[in-house]
Amino acid sequence: MSLILEKIRLVFQDKDLRKRILFVLLILALFRLGASIPIPSVDQSRLAEFFSDNQFFGLLNIFSGGGLSNLSIMMLGVGPFITASIIMQLLTLIFPALKELYHEEGETGRRKVTQYSRLLTIPLAIVQGFGLLMLLENEGVLGQIDFTTKMLSVLIVTAGSILLMWLGELISEYGIGNGVSLIIFAGIISGLPSAVSQLWVSFTPEQIPIYFGFIIAAATIIAGVVIMTEAERPVPITYAKRVRGSKIYGGISTYLPIRVNNAGVMPIIFALSILLFPQMIINFLARVDNAVIKMVTDFMLAFLNNVWLYSVFYFVLVVAFTYFYSAVTFDPESIANNLQKSGAFIPGVRPGRSTSEYIGRILSRLTLTGAIFLGVVAMLPLLMRAATGITALAIGGTGLLIVVSVVLDLVKKIDAQVTMRQY
Repeated sequence: MSLILEKIRLVFQDKDLRKRILFVLLILALFRLGASIPIPSVDQSRLAEFFSDNQFFGLLNIFSGGGLSNLSIMMLGVGPFITASIIMQLLTLIFPALKELYHEEGETGRRKVTQYSRLLTIPLAIVQGFGLLMLLENEGVLGQIDFTTKMLSVLIVTAGSILLMWLGELISEYGIGNGVSLIIFAGIISGLPSAVSQLWVSFTPEQIPIYFGFIIAAATIIAGVVIMTEAERPVPITYAKRVRGSKIYGGISTYLPIRVNNAGVMPIIFALSILLFPQMIINFLARVDNAVIKMVTDFMLAFLNNVWLYSVFYFVLVVAFTYFYSAVTFDPESIANNLQKSGAFIPGVRPGRSTSEYIGRILSRLTLTGAIFLGVVAMLPLLMRAATGITALAIGGTGLLIVVSVVLDLVKKIDAQVTMRQY
């Protein structure tokens, strides 16, 4: 306890660290200010009714950082940027030139790939903004507006999404933690009072076992996320002895830590992004007066409204994206080559290709464990909602998973900054 208090004292005493934390708080305050400014022609009563029992838009509201719930100028949130990042990371696996740019050219190459993601965010934001506004207009949330006003609204929400992407990158560069994750985190936290009030208003004595079960499930999820995030498999590494003149270098032993949940919370965010974008298009196309399109959309809506099929598909996507994200961020071949160049080896394993295959096998087994855990945790809130009929539990469960992961990552980065300053 004394060690924790000492680190908290160092956080507030260190001028640079204090500036970073205050900068993050300032950016998040600006984001919440922008998220409270609505676009023109919004029927607030119809909007509240529309969101009252709509799980799809409740989840979409998480990625908008709470900006969608009042149709603010930042209603798209960081969703377009996340989608663009997914597309670019998929392309790095398909095209060798992009893969070489991302892995071989280091920080410079990753900056170029990030720049491509930024450029791709613009058309995606325009398409998502136009589709979402058309859908909300058909639902009666927006009044009858002319084409010029509609295009102006699309331009406003697109600019809001680009601004939010920039604010997130400012947090990553000049603050502490991942800016995009912190913006989603701030949006979830800002929605907690309304979620609690919704549960309180709908509370009945018969629901006490359900609420008690939800509290137990939330505590279990928090404990599980903490354990799985911190769990790692140490791979022993030995550096060969080298004689230079009269001195001997190397000969030390250390280890390479491989995390069980190497992908963090990103597979959940990726899977939800992939699920939400087609749902928005399907809901929009469902109102098109065409027999073939109507038949296809009715089939897709029936599939998406089936909680069990939807949950299984969600589980598969989370598992797939866990493997995908691990493959993008952790390259066994590159690690094996770096170990060989530095004169290091894994005891009992030949350097080069054998080392790469050995690390790859360990990574696959650990990723399978982490992927199944993330998939089960992601499905639990949906299944609980199907069993209880309380929409807020499904949205709160997904938000809880993201909040715990972001807080863990933020605490570790602050702790790293404090430790660096201690030395």
